[in-house]
Amino acid sequence: MKWYPRENYLKKIRGFYHDSEIIKVITGVRRCGKSCLMQTIAEELVSDGIAAQNILYIDLDKRGFRSIKQAGQLEELIDKLSDLSGMKYLFIDEIQNVPDFEEVLNGYRGEGEYSIFITGSNSYLLSGELVTKLTGRYLEFEMYPLTFEEYLGMKEFLGYSINTDITQEFELFIREGGFPKTMQYQTAEDKRTYVQGIISEIFEKDIRRRVKIKNVTVFHQIQTYIINNFGATTSLSNILSDLRKNGCNIKRETLNRYIQILIDAKILCKCERFDLKSRKSLAGEHKYYLADLSFYFSTNTDNRINYGPVLENIVYIYAKSKGYIVSVARIGKLECDFILRDMSASYSYVQVAMTIMNSIETENREYTPLEKIMDNYPKYLITRNDMIQQRNGIKHVNIGAFMKEGSLFC
Repeated sequence: MKWYPRENYLKKIRGFYHDSEIIKVITGVRRCGKSCLMQTIAEELVSDGIAAQNILYIDLDKRGFRSIKQAGQLEELIDKLSDLSGMKYLFIDEIQNVPDFEEVLNGYRGEGEYSIFITGSNSYLLSGELVTKLTGRYLEFEMYPLTFEEYLGMKEFLGYSINTDITQEFELFIREGGFPKTMQYQTAEDKRTYVQGIISEIFEKDIRRRVKIKNVTVFHQIQTYIINNFGATTSLSNILSDLRKNGCNIKRETLNRYIQILIDAKILCKCERFDLKSRKSLAGEHKYYLADLSFYFSTNTDNRINYGPVLENIVYIYAKSKGYIVSVARIGKLECDFILRDMSASYSYVQVAMTIMNSIETENREYTPLEKIMDNYPKYLITRNDMIQQRNGIKHVNIGAFMKEGSLFC
């Protein structure tokens, strides 16, 4: 079976395919495509001449492997599959299902005959022995659901029709979200039901089984609140105040813990604030974005699109998928939606707006933060579907066309 190649991630991992010293750890929210990515890597290895019998693939969520619940059982299984000469390529899906798996991986890594790839759906995968015992011996590659670029690519790959009006296709992407399997369902109701199932699965498998939630009702209230207010600048104090107005009284420490649980489960992404003058991250206020917008649209009856946070969320996930470190930029009293830093420590600045064509005041409001930045790094103004402008060297682009081409911020 052929899989849609998620090139944004494959190109980050290819240089480590044959490295027996580095464990390749693929993390991401459930159902974002981690298993398919590993299958694609295995296919590429075979295409490059690696013998199929040297590819060892274990999916601990699948029938035949679900009984593997102890580290010793996992080691026995790997040994049973490994009666081969030469380099073995070991793929283990959902490895967090086996407690104390770290010692097993460390042993095989130390033999120099295994290139190891593992996946996990949450940050608990990297919270224990893997971190302390394998410092410098593993690399994490975080995946996200489909970006608009990948959404179009997968549609083409599957033989589905694509609207010639890119703006209309982008609107469809907003409402459907980026979980790959949603493309198999024809109706909006079925797609939303599927995503609701993902949310339930995350709670049962990645939250309830791993952390103690004393008050499940309150936890779900907080989850709903954060999902409904994605993209808003907020603080723990503000959230506590809003929750208390609605009769939800919890301690600050509990709120902070519950939000961190949602981040660890990959439902939320936390975007720090960055001060351009001091070049330091700022504590206090943050923005929380969703791993996928379908988390919002599948849990709300209001189907209207609030383009401000929606477009920001899409740009945030797109930039993360391209490997950028993303922060909210503060410039004196002004704020720029995003400052991006790439692997070479170069910066880009991004302002996001539905439109700048309403009035000159709107145009000035969006351009001014970028114009106040005095360095020569690239500056972008991203809108939904405006006539393209030229102003003071700032690159004005429309979001659908920009992302369709898989463009970088450079």
